[in-house]
Amino acid sequence: MYSDKLGIYLNDHLAGATFGVGIARRIAHQHRHSVRGADLARIAEEIAQDRVTLLQIMDSLGVPARRYKIYGGWAAERLGRLKPNGVLYRRSGLSTFVELETLRLGVEGKTLIWRTLLVVASAAAQLDESQLRSLLDRAREQIDSLEAMRLTAAAAIFSDRSAPVTSDSP
Repeated sequence: MYSDKLGIYLNDHLAGATFGVGIARRIAHQHRHSVRGADLARIAEEIAQDRVTLLQIMDSLGVPARRYKIYGGWAAERLGRLKPNGVLYRRSGLSTFVELETLRLGVEGKTLIWRTLLVVASAAAQLDESQLRSLLDRAREQIDSLEAMRLTAAAAIFSDRSAPVTSDSP
């Protein structure tokens, strides 16, 4: 029962991580020439690394990755691109804002899995508490960076400034 529930939980987070890698890479690519391009590229790479780490943890616990969950996360990210943004043929600043907000929420979810696995680590010798703490710290740093970008985008989009809003303003 314990391992079944943990397996479901980890696979749900694997689906979320698959979604997160897709959106993080897309945001990083869209803004590769912006002031925050390097930060976005770093965060995207870290999110991809965290997904690999999750797969390794699942393997060490004997939890198989469920392909349908992986495909579901992948499909959800692709479908999320269809969200209307108020502009017909190009990205709007609102697209960037919503993507940053979505990514930040995903990283918040990632902190929850690392926290949960820290609790599980007391009964599972396969889990490295030091590694989990490092992953949790890195996720918190990602949240701080994404929040700063989100607030900058919010100011650019929702303020009454006369400056034109561009889609590369994270």
